[in-house]
Amino acid sequence: MRGPVLLCQEKDRVLLKQSSKLGKNDVVLGISAHENEVNVLPADVFPARGNIRKIAAVIGILQLKIGKYLVIANRVEEAGRLNGHNVYKVAEHNLISIDKKQRSDADESQYLQLVDRHLDSATLYFSYGYDLTNSVQRNESIEGVSWKTADTRFFWNHYATETLRKATEVDDRVSDFIIPMIYGYAKVVDTTFNSTPVSVGLITRRSIYRAGTRYFRRGIDEDGNVGNFNETEQVLCVQKPMKDGYHLFSFLQTRGSVPVYWAELNNLKYKPQLLLSEKSSLDATRKHFDEQIRLYNENYLVNLVNQKGHELPVKEAYEQVVNALEEPKLHYVYFDFHHECRNMQWHKVKLLLNQLESMGLSNKDFFHKTMDANGNTIQIISKQQSVVRTNCMDCLDRTNVVQSVLAHWVLQEEFKSVGLTDDTNLWESDKNLLFEFQNFWADNADAVSVAYSGTGALKTDFTRTGKRTYVGALMDGINSLSRYYQNNLSDGPRQDAYDLFLGNFKPYANVVHSPFPDRRPMIIQAIPTVVYAAITVMMATIVFPKDHFTSPKNLAFFFGSIGVMIACANFVLKKGVQYVNWPKLVDLGFLIAEHTHNKEKEFKGVSYVPDPNFIRPNSLKRD
Repeated sequence: MRGPVLLCQEKDRVLLKQSSKLGKNDVVLGISAHENEVNVLPADVFPARGNIRKIAAVIGILQLKIGKYLVIANRVEEAGRLNGHNVYKVAEHNLISIDKKQRSDADESQYLQLVDRHLDSATLYFSYGYDLTNSVQRNESIEGVSWKTADTRFFWNHYATETLRKATEVDDRVSDFIIPMIYGYAKVVDTTFNSTPVSVGLITRRSIYRAGTRYFRRGIDEDGNVGNFNETEQVLCVQKPMKDGYHLFSFLQTRGSVPVYWAELNNLKYKPQLLLSEKSSLDATRKHFDEQIRLYNENYLVNLVNQKGHELPVKEAYEQVVNALEEPKLHYVYFDFHHECRNMQWHKVKLLLNQLESMGLSNKDFFHKTMDANGNTIQIISKQQSVVRTNCMDCLDRTNVVQSVLAHWVLQEEFKSVGLTDDTNLWESDKNLLFEFQNFWADNADAVSVAYSGTGALKTDFTRTGKRTYVGALMDGINSLSRYYQNNLSDGPRQDAYDLFLGNFKPYANVVHSPFPDRRPMIIQAIPTVVYAAITVMMATIVFPKDHFTSPKNLAFFFGSIGVMIACANFVLKKGVQYVNWPKLVDLGFLIAEHTHNKEKEFKGVSYVPDPNFIRPNSLKRD
């Protein structure tokens, strides 16, 4: 049984040992600064005393530019129990340099900051005895718990555990130290419904493929991976009469970016410039849906983007490619969320349920099994045979609302199937249960949104209370402004942190030049300094005027500094793309960093321009 780990740090190596006795599997792992592989050592190598501490779990091992680091979970918090096993959230992490004598390096420090930043914001969950990367239904066909059967899509520390996974080829006992973690959300609460003990919870798994931030990971890639792909599972456990076992239910939904080649180019304007690729998306979209059908069977595609204005070309591109696929297991439904729910009439989201039912979706389509008191499966009553894949532009706010409404609808049928309610009695009449349901769905919305956009979700007042409020609308405005700032001016390093932790960028492999220096032309770099200087002069004329404020010399400096700021502002808006905080480690696909030169062919700097394969759609030009 896996569990917490004992760690001992020596001069140029780290030793790891399971804190509980494992008999013949009781081994020590030695991670050396001077060897690439992990060494399996006898248990008696681990010292009885010294620099020893107990940690919750090993997240992985990362090789950066010059050093190797053990990434650990120092402290965890309980997030509930699922299938008889505790679920934990990583509450505190640490990066331990394997070599205490490692030399300092400026780039290495930058890489360490990126990894730290990622782990500070990432919501990582795991269980010692249950595989969170797989749904209840997928786990049912898997014997035992092992990283080897984890769903790679949601195995967030998959790259970080690469060295450990390779070591299992020599000695499989290393597997006890590998714990797959998910990035997303997990919460299971115990309560009662109609005097019956029940546990209800939510798990969201974020895909490692095409992972990143809101404007830097849109659309699809050539392998069929889409931005912001998440699988969300609502679980319900109901105790049987006489306490002789349980009913366990699972209901899956997915979300993901519109699966065509598209992007939005940040340029400091509130709405970025929408771009569609001239290259056909058909092959990539086919790969995406082939996998979705293999994994989930029937797919109901709920598209919530607007049918006019800025979002229209994305809607049109999605519909064109789905029609071209002619796949009978894809059921496309369009719902104009903002039109149907205008003037805060958000209860009209339920109109979507009518559309889905008419197309064949049933709220009886969920996984259901019975278990004995020890958690062993007695009978599988039903399996989920379809999934609803929901998207809006960001797959955040509108998507959250729709997913919670679908989960609410299915929960009624689950309770009904075990005789705890009927068609005349709705489960939400139990206010305590409703409170738990609304809050974990709203918390889930925030977790997914923070990972992608940098802020909490919009519209969560509806998810938490069942109605739209003016206070909620005000908070949405604040979050929208925060998103604008972050997505334009601070998301570059956040995307770099994703790519570094997930192994999309390897600092130790063929990196000739440091990626971190600002290589834009000097005039671009100088403008912010000029603005700060102008503001300083303007404030000085107000706070420390020469003679008095209205003196000609003072007014000349005052209005001159304002003129400089206006000129700089116009320049920045005109060159907005150059002032966005772009990622520096991995190519975005829709942006090119052009090297500019003067007449003497001397390098002047890097200028950012859209990839010529990505163009403004015609419908946008007409709009």
